[in-house]
This record gives sequence, C-alpha cells and structure tokens, in this order.
Amino acid sequence: MSGLVLKLGPRERVLVNRAVVENGERRARLTIVTPDANILRLRDAIHPDEVTTPVRRVCYSAQLVLSGDADPEEMRLQLLRRIEELSQVFTDADSRAHIGRATQSLIDGEYYQCLKALRALLPREARLLAHGAS
Repeated sequence: MSGLVLKLGPRERVLVNRAVVENGERRARLTIVTPDANILRLRDAIHPDEVTTPVRRVCYSAQLVLSGDADPEEMRLQLLRRIEELSQVFTDADSRAHIGRATQSLIDGEYYQCLKALRALLPREARLLAHGAS
C-alpha cells in the first residue's frame, strides 16, 4: 500500500478535502491512499497576509492547490514559471536541488512534495533579503 504518510502530533490539524481534521491527544500516523485528495498541514500553511516575498508567493500558489482552492491543471504552468524565476536567484547547489525536487514533484502532480521542497527555500530567502537590507 502506498500513499502520502502524515505523522501528526497531539492536537495537530490537517485540511483534508476542505475539512479540518484534528488529531487526538497522542501522536498518530495516517496513510492517505486516495491519490487526488487535497491535503494540507495547517502548521505548514501560509496566511494570505504573509505572502510578501517571491518564495512565499510560489508556496502559497501550491498551497491553494492543496487546499482545493485552485485547479491543479490551471496552476501548473504558473507554478513552473515562478519556480523558473526562483532558479535565476537561487544558484547554489543545495537550493538548485530543492528547486529540482519542486519542479519534478510539480510535473508528477505531487503538490505536497512540491510545497515541501519550496518551503526549504524560505530560510535562504530570509537571509538574502536580510543581507540585501543591510
């Protein structure tokens, strides 16, 4: 059996097909076997007010697909373009690896994995923006 495996902490919340599900008192492990289910960990969610940087914008777009608020096929090309723009800025090998994983996940229709790879760029972006502001 394959699928997305979610490991949830106590009281952690996850959005599954637009329904918020909260874990109980203990850690839990869930396997989502429905291939096209819309799933988003709420701890990973970016609030619309926080969409203030290029990486956050791309993450938010992927998040909209995961929450079921955007059509995957309509967002795919837009996300590919935005990821390509990020690749022009993040030129180190490690960032390129994350960008490559995000791109491949997007091509494979794995939006959760795409978001996960893109989120790894957030601390790097923060450092670049802080360095540029100095």
